[in-house]
Amino acid sequence: MFKGLGGLGDMAGMMKKAQEMQGKMAEMQEEMHNIMVEGEAGAGLVKATCTAKGELKALDIDPSIFNGDDKEVVEDLILAAIKDAQGKASDRAQSEMAKLTEGMGLPAGMKLPF
Repeated sequence: MFKGLGGLGDMAGMMKKAQEMQGKMAEMQEEMHNIMVEGEAGAGLVKATCTAKGELKALDIDPSIFNGDDKEVVEDLILAAIKDAQGKASDRAQSEMAKLTEGMGLPAGMKLPF
C-alpha cells in the first residue's frame, strides 16, 4: 500500500505510536493524583503524605513533640517530613513513567514532564 512512498509508511506508524503515547501519558498524569507516598522525620514522629505529583495531602504529628521550648525542632521535623515525602513522590513518578516508556523504544532514564 505504501510502496514507493519512501518513509511515509514508517511515518504513519510513528504517528500512531505518538498518539498512543499521548493517551497513556494523559492517563498516567491523572493516576499520579491518586498514588500516595509517605515521608517521615524524627523516627516517625512527623509524617507527611503527598500524591506522586508532590501535592501535600496530610500531615500527622505525634502529640509528644509539642513542648513550647521545642518549637524550632518541631518546625524542622515538619519541613523534613514534607521534603522526604516530596522526594519519594518524585521518585515514584519517575518509576511510573519508566514503566510507561519501557515498551515505547525511548531511551532509559529519559526525563519527561512530570
